[in-house]
Parts: sequence; structure tokens; C-alpha cells
Amino acid sequence: MNAATVDTHCPYCALQCGMGLRPAGPGTGTAAGARAAGAPAAGGPGVEVVERPGFPVNRGALCGKGRTAAELLAPGARLTTPLVRNTDTGVLEPAGWDEALDRVAAGLRRTGAAHGRDAVGVFGGGGLTNEKAYALGKFARVALGTSQIDYNGRFCMSSAAAAHGRAFGLDRGLPFPLADVARTGCVILVGSNLAETMPPALRYLTELRENGGKLIVVDPRRTRTAEQADLHLAPRPGTDLALALGLLHLVVAQGRTDEEFIAARTSGWAEARSAAMAHWPEMVERITGVPVPQLREAVELFCDAASSMVLTARGPEQQAKGTDTVGAWINLCLATGRAGRELSGYGCLTGQGNGQGGREHGQKADQLPGYRKLDDPAARRHVAEVWGVDPDELPGPGRSAYELLDALGRDVRALLLMGSNPVVSAPRAAHVEERIRSLDFLAVADVVLSETAALADVVLPVAQWAEETGTTTNLEGRVLLRRRALAPPPGVRTDLEVLNGLAARLGREKGFPTTPEEVFDELRRASAGGPADYSGITYRRIAEEDGVFWPCPQLPEGGSPTDHPGTPRLFLDRFATPDGRARFVPVTHRPADEETDDAYPVVLTTGRVLSQYQSGAQTRRVAELNAAEPGPFVQLHPRLAERLGIADGEPVAVVSRRGRAVAPARVSGAIRPDTVFMPFHWPGEGRANTLTNPALDPTSRMPEFKVCAVRLEAVRTGGAVETVEVGGSERNPGA
Repeated sequence: MNAATVDTHCPYCALQCGMGLRPAGPGTGTAAGARAAGAPAAGGPGVEVVERPGFPVNRGALCGKGRTAAELLAPGARLTTPLVRNTDTGVLEPAGWDEALDRVAAGLRRTGAAHGRDAVGVFGGGGLTNEKAYALGKFARVALGTSQIDYNGRFCMSSAAAAHGRAFGLDRGLPFPLADVARTGCVILVGSNLAETMPPALRYLTELRENGGKLIVVDPRRTRTAEQADLHLAPRPGTDLALALGLLHLVVAQGRTDEEFIAARTSGWAEARSAAMAHWPEMVERITGVPVPQLREAVELFCDAASSMVLTARGPEQQAKGTDTVGAWINLCLATGRAGRELSGYGCLTGQGNGQGGREHGQKADQLPGYRKLDDPAARRHVAEVWGVDPDELPGPGRSAYELLDALGRDVRALLLMGSNPVVSAPRAAHVEERIRSLDFLAVADVVLSETAALADVVLPVAQWAEETGTTTNLEGRVLLRRRALAPPPGVRTDLEVLNGLAARLGREKGFPTTPEEVFDELRRASAGGPADYSGITYRRIAEEDGVFWPCPQLPEGGSPTDHPGTPRLFLDRFATPDGRARFVPVTHRPADEETDDAYPVVLTTGRVLSQYQSGAQTRRVAELNAAEPGPFVQLHPRLAERLGIADGEPVAVVSRRGRAVAPARVSGAIRPDTVFMPFHWPGEGRANTLTNPALDPTSRMPEFKVCAVRLEAVRTGGAVETVEVGGSERNPGA
């Protein structure tokens, strides 16, 4: 590696912030910055993170996770040799790569032979590059012949994706560049705390207000983001659908619909209008706890602006009615003419680093590369031709993520897992851990020994973001290039090399290249003509243009790959439906799958904190981040704390119908009195997902992470508990 700075991108969230990596100088990148299982890292990472001001998304700004991203590259902070479980002692022990791959191939082959191909499952991750996501989907369907593949991105924005497809005919998180947010007139931000989850993106909301625009934040907590708002609406968790319908009711009642837009560019308005009119403001106040005057103010701010946007995130999406909830917010945009126009529209803030690209190219149970449907005969023929197989060889759609995890040890007896930690991140996590433990065989490819990897029969140490080249697709639909800045440590291989080695052992010696650009070129061919068409995108073009927005088809008649400009803004001329019209979908409010009662009188909602990321498998190993937020907590209102008789910092147990978690109380007036909040980054007794409800959205198959019924118990000296009695006034402050 020379002394030049390598332009690349952060390995964490879907902003995919631009950054530079350069050789670490004296006193930088030392072992003090990274720790694995509490032990100091042996040696520094060799590179340090520097700003990259020229990249348009973050313009040089980085959060703490991005600044410290190189710390996990240190050899002592990560896995550097394969591990196999000793069948006599049950202990994971170091092994060579041939032994490890032989054991994985044998375990997968043995299970398939004994129980059928669908007894072998594959579970991927939203942090895998496009090349790895594509190769993993191909490996499952071609090398293993299994339909049982899905990924943790199902838990990210699948509800928004389903709603996008129903309304617009195409799913891309943001149908416009993030920079447009600062130039619109009003933003309704629903269920997102950008100040902690994507700090560099907060500048767009700041610039919005500096430009005279208005910000409305919908969140049951008064977060750091909500504090920036002109109006904060704090609905009871699980009632976002009623809130959106109530706003649309007021839009209609006040004559603020855009009838010209509705007539020219949409269909289905009469049915959606009728459904919305059944949700009058006073009823919506009773359901949500949001006062009618605030509902009216929100409509005034949204409709008075010359342009407006609605942006949703996990709050409304991670519900068993998430698709309908997002659909209601889309209906609000369509009815007011705030879609398919410059500086107006609906968008979803994708969470995981490659949550967008990860689902576009074959990790989801029902999709083929290019966002093609697996049950579409034409799609099967196209992809099968690229892969050199008969279309009839390709399996059909399989189970969604939670359903796949729930089937482990029963219908699915062996699992290959890449880049995910469901023991911490899955809903009803104790049950998922039990299912994983019941497998006949588990192989995990990961950077660190996560809680899930620790249960594996074979653990494969793989390269990290800075040690391999590959593309990701950020929340805007901008395809980006992460460049390799240094070689992986000895003993570490890339995921593409792992899949190549396994495929060869399973009889597929060709078709699984290890060079990322070669895989990307095949991905381009496989995606050509599909909804997510990457065929006009090349590595060189990405590098020269700071990313390329899909769809970007290669033009016919021998056109150059650079002939198509890419598509920063979707739907300006027509929507991606057969008739070019956006579709209203009539939706009505329904309660959460699990409502509060006398036994479980409080609502739990979950989320992220500034210094940790997802299951915490990586960020919990960075000393600076761990010091800032070292463990779980339970945020609760002072009225609940008073009734519990507990002071800030004392332990409190949160109990649901699925389990019990214990963490210190964090008493705050910034949350509703009928609601408690827990972050989900930690294992052990503070594991928030022990409590969460796996009830699934019927369309997206998204679990209901964001709302479940719980009770609180004070943890007394010696571990005794005292149940909190919470009256009706606490459960429904608006009553």
C-alpha cells in the first residue's frame, strides 16, 4: 500500500458516508482503540480514517462510529483463523481453511441428502456488498438448490418496500437525492431519530429550517431529532396508521386535496378517500393521544408549503401493519400532490449499510437479481441464462427471515449464515437462540465472534470493508464503490473466496468468481431489464461520478455503458406502474397485534442509540463507542418511576409474554408515561429482543419490533422483584 489516501465509504449505516483511509502515523490506530471481549487489540489497524469533504452525501462529516471504523481492523479485535467445534470437548478450536471448508461443505451436503435440499438454509446480511449479496443468492439457488434464503434486511425496510411497490410500482428508499430534503418546504419525519442513527444527515433538516422550511417529527419520545422540530407529535406506539389517516381526513375536510394531480396521475382515490374519512380527528386523538389542535397544525404546515415530503423509518415500518401504515403516509402525499414532483414526495430512510442493494440482487426469499420476482417465468429465464442453468432448476420462493429462523432445527436442519447476528437482533430472540442451538449444523462467516457465531460448528473469518473492493447502494439508490485500502490479515479470506471454495466442494467449480468487479459485471447482466437495472453502471463510472443512481440501463444498439445518466429523481414523468399512475391503496387503522391489559399494562418500543449499531457485534468492541454507551437501559417517564419507587440508574425488569430483560432505569420526561424504550444492541439479561413480538405483517413479513405489551418489575436487593401496577391513566394519558 502506498502513502496515498484511499477514497472509500463507511461500513455502517445506509448513508454510506464518504471517508478516506490513509496509513496510520505514530500514535494513531493503536490497540487502545479496539477491544475484543474486553481484551486489548494486538497491534493497530494500519490505517486511519480521514474526512472526504468532496463526497456529496455527508460532505466530510462523520459520526463517532465512522471516525472509529478502522479500529476493528486491528488483528486483536477480530477473527483471524477458522474455528471448528471439537466433537469431543464441544470447544471451538483453530483449524486450517481446507478443514473448515470441507466440514461446512460436508455438513450442508449431508443435510441435503438426508432431508432434502430445502432442509439447508442460508441467512444473509444487509451489510454485505452488492457483489456478495448477489453471489450468496446465486450460491443458495444454484450450488445448494434451496429455496430457504432470506436476510436480516427483511427487518429493516421491507414494509416500506412493499408499500412502494403497491403505490409506485418500484421500491427505492428515497426517490430523490438526500440534498432535496433541505430544499423542500415541509418534512414530516415519522419514526426516525436521525440525530442518533444517522448524525451526518441531520444537517439536511437543519438546512431545511434555515431555508425557511418546517419540520414535523412523529415519535413517542422527545428525541434529539424531535427537539429540532417545529412540531412534535408523540403518538402511542402502534398508532401511526391512525395518525396518518386522521391527517388525510383533515386534508379532505378542509378542501386541501390536489384534484388535478389526483385525476391526472393516480388511480383508486375514491376508495382511499372513503377509508380515510372514517377516521375523524377526535377518534384519532383517542387512539393516538395526539391532540386535535396538533393534527390541524400538522396539516396546515404540510399543505401551506409550496412543496413537502414525508420520510418514514423503522418506527411505522416495524409493525404487523407496517405496509398499510406506510401506505397511509403515501396516500397523504398523493392526495396533496406531493409525489412525482421536484422537491416533493414520499421516501424511506433505509437503515443498514447495504439494506437497499442487499435486497435488490437475490438475498430475499422471493427475489432474483435486478429486483425481479422469483415466481415470474420471464425473470427466471433471464437470470438462469446468465447463470448458465435451466430455469426449472431454480427453486421457488422460500420463507421470510423470521419464518426461516423459526423453522431451524425442524424443517431447516443446517444453516449457512453470513454477516448477521440473529441471537441478538431477531424478535423473540430467546426462542430464535433455542432454534439455532437445535440445528444439526451451523456455519457462520463473520468478522468477529458474535453471539451467533459462538454457537456455530464452523466459524469462517472473513475480510472487512477496508480489505476488499465492492459496491453498496445507499439510501438514495446511489451505487457506490468501497475500495480496498489494505490486505486482510493472514488467515482471513473474503466472502467471495468462501463461496467459491464451498461451491467447488459442492460440485460447482465454475460460476463463483472471487474478483469483485467480475461478479459485478455478471450482476449487471443479470439485472439488465429489471426494475433495479444496473447494466449501465461500471466501477470506473462510479469512481468518476461519486456514485450512479439506479435504474441505469445500458442503452441498446451497442451503446456505451456511460450513455444513460442514471436516475437521481424517480417518477417525475410517470410512476413505474403499467399505466404510469400511482395507486392509492385504501387502508384502515387496526390495533397492534398485542395490546396492553391488566397483566401487561405498558407499551415497549425499541431502537438505536448514537454510539452503537445494530446487534453491537462490532461497535461493542470499540473502546470509545463502548465507553459512550456501555450497556442497555430502560427509559421510562418519571410518573412510572415514581410508582415503581425506583431512582434513576437502579435496575428494573421489563417482562413480556416472551421473556424478561433487566437493565438500569433511565428516568426521563422525554417519553410518554404509558411507554418504555429499550435499545437493542446488547445480549444477555438486557437483551431487548427477548421481549419483542414476532407477529408478522401479512404483506412484507416484517415482525412487530416496535410495539409489545410489557409490565415493569422493580429489582430489589437479592434479586427479588416487585410488580408495578399501572393504572388506566398511565396506559392512555389522552383519555
